[in-house]
Amino acid sequence: MRLQFHALAYNLANFMRTLAMPEAIKQWSLTSLREKLIKIGAKVVRHGRYVIFQMAEVAVPRELFHEILRLIGELRQQPPPARA
Repeated sequence: MRLQFHALAYNLANFMRTLAMPEAIKQWSLTSLREKLIKIGAKVVRHGRYVIFQMAEVAVPRELFHEILRLIGELRQQPPPARA
């Protein structure tokens, strides 16, 4: 089971690297991606309807993180247009 989890994690990280990474960091290794994007501590703050992740900008600048989230969002299938 453990080997399957490692294989799944590798494939997921490789998929993310090829489809959802900006050109500025396409050359990063999977180790760099894991250490700079996944192993980052964050503070979760709730305000009413909002949930905010407060993260340090040491590893990844805010603009780069927003670009990664935008690219991941574009991978979602868009809903069909509503009928009139």
